[in-house]
Amino acid sequence: MHSPTPTDPASTDAVAADTDPLGRERSHLAASRAALKAMREDVEALDLRDVTGTWVSSLVLQKQIDERIKALADLAHTPLFFGRLDYLHAISEAESEGSGGEQFYIGRRHVHDAGGDPMVIDWRAPVSQPFYRASRKDPMDVAKRRRFGYTGGELTAYEDENLSDPDEGDSLPQPSAGGTLIAPRSALLAAEIEKPRVGPMRDIVATIQPEQDEIVRADITGTVCVQGAPGTGKTAVGLHRVAYLLYAHRERLARTGTLVVGPNRSFLQYIEQVLPALGELDVAQATVQELVGHVEVRGADTADTARIKGDARMARVLRNAVRAGIALPTEPCVVVRGSRRWRVPAYELEEIVRELMDRDIRYKAAAEALPQRIAHAVLVKMEHGGEAPDDRVQDAVARNAAVKATAKACWPAVDPVKLVHRLLSDAEFLAAAADGLLDADEQALVLWSKPPRSARTAPWSAADAVLIDETADLVHRTASLGHVVVDEAQDLSPMQYRAIGRRCTTGSATVLGDLAQGTTPWATDSWQEALHHLGKDGAHIEELTQGFRVPGEVIAYASRLLPAIAPGLAPATSVRDAPGSLTVRQVPSGRDEAVLAACHDALRHEGSVGLIAADARIPVLAGMLEAAGLPHLAPGTETTADARLTLVPATLAKGLEYDYVVLDEPAAIITGEPDHRTGLRRLYVSLTRAVSGLTVLHTEPLPEELG
Repeated sequence: MHSPTPTDPASTDAVAADTDPLGRERSHLAASRAALKAMREDVEALDLRDVTGTWVSSLVLQKQIDERIKALADLAHTPLFFGRLDYLHAISEAESEGSGGEQFYIGRRHVHDAGGDPMVIDWRAPVSQPFYRASRKDPMDVAKRRRFGYTGGELTAYEDENLSDPDEGDSLPQPSAGGTLIAPRSALLAAEIEKPRVGPMRDIVATIQPEQDEIVRADITGTVCVQGAPGTGKTAVGLHRVAYLLYAHRERLARTGTLVVGPNRSFLQYIEQVLPALGELDVAQATVQELVGHVEVRGADTADTARIKGDARMARVLRNAVRAGIALPTEPCVVVRGSRRWRVPAYELEEIVRELMDRDIRYKAAAEALPQRIAHAVLVKMEHGGEAPDDRVQDAVARNAAVKATAKACWPAVDPVKLVHRLLSDAEFLAAAADGLLDADEQALVLWSKPPRSARTAPWSAADAVLIDETADLVHRTASLGHVVVDEAQDLSPMQYRAIGRRCTTGSATVLGDLAQGTTPWATDSWQEALHHLGKDGAHIEELTQGFRVPGEVIAYASRLLPAIAPGLAPATSVRDAPGSLTVRQVPSGRDEAVLAACHDALRHEGSVGLIAADARIPVLAGMLEAAGLPHLAPGTETTADARLTLVPATLAKGLEYDYVVLDEPAAIITGEPDHRTGLRRLYVSLTRAVSGLTVLHTEPLPEELG
């Protein structure tokens, strides 16, 4: 460890820093916490009773104050700052959030003293960027970077990296045996990355790497796609990108909104504390199913049926179905006003209808425009007849019974739910809409074998709900958000991509995933194709291959599957060399007892333990754990001191991580999927959930792809 270089050698603080640098940093932490408390108390003391305005504006203002109070909460076990930058030269006031000094403490939020001078700089501020990107090759005007170590919320250590001295780095503390190989060699950075995983996912704000920071700070106007191998931190990068964008574009995103889309509710529960820990409380989270919740999902499709329903061709089928009811007029429209009759002939009405069809606007918007177009034609005739009608007359004519009847006959109303119900029930209607798009066999797969009597009683599947959402957008435009993050995106169907894309047509997106982990029948094999369906063809694709979570021995073992499941991807590497982190053991008999013993062994270590198994094995293993008196949790449930073991179905393991993983019977995980390749991908996911140690137990032979 190094003593800090004082910012002003003549000051008494500098003398104290020379004699007790750790004490000085602890004093600054205490003062910063006191300043944060004062900031919170200032907000709590605001009195709205004398504020003029409506009751609505008062409620809005009170909500903003309540949210500000929550954002200023001092979390006891969350370090207020984790680093310090000592610049070689003074920094402009604008760049340093109001300070012209050369020493800055970097933390999760901005904290200032009573005079408004910053005590902690938000990690998202421009002046904080060198903490993540500065190097001896490019020090970015930083003389020294300091990292802090905490134990139970207390500052217990610090570590310096003198970027202006190329020889200084060699004297930094060496990592312990089996520890981190991150350059520069930082024991504190290694300790933070390898900290036991207890509870929900935590932020990585103190350990963001340069290539991750580039993605986090990418411009809001562009969409970024991150292809990330297991353990590369792609999910954390996506969440920190949201936090950064909310900081850099607060007003814009407050108006348009942000959304995080995850694969399932367990995953969202696992990540839900990351953004609040960074001070962001107003980011919506949802699964795709929750986004398209127009109907209650009570049914399930076969893999082949779901694949067809998720195909992008269904968008054209639905468009044809929506417009199938449009009829060209054969009779004139006669409007009676007073003693005069105004006649719009059928050929004029046909021209109006065809013009609206050619414009390809939303169906409901065209339906609302049609009476006005007919009314305008009537007004033209009135003017030719010597009258001088105004806009009020046109509105009155548009409401005329004859005009409304003609418009309804030509452009009937469409209910999205009822239309999809008819499409899946009526073979002739489907055949007409799918002509030239789906063949007879595909149409047979889409049709219900026993059509329900009504849309209310229909056995809607998850894929059906997406079709209804597409139809609803054809009828009336879906509202767009400012930014959407999509995690585990490789598992989405083209129609699901379209559903998400509709929600960021005027905004940007961050797409996160790993092609090797695609486990749905419609999983994408190309990010370019996926981005096309999302409506973001110009998106920039970044690939993260350096892992920080999974030990090198484990990721190397799992990567043996890559030639079979994703031959185009480069094998992931790991910065962590942890010999002994992988155990693969064949158990000829007594597998359940071996699994139980492995769980007990894993629980002897600190941190979380995940028992991952094929879905069909979960009830058996749950009974075994209960009989043994070993408490266990469901995925997404927060661990406690008394319950650190989670029983994880293989289908829910994606995106989760545990310090120690016991993997039960790989062959059963493979055979639990519709095909061998999908089974291997599911196994790849399961093999890469461990942070410190993985134990694989099997009775049946391992797949030959594992060597």
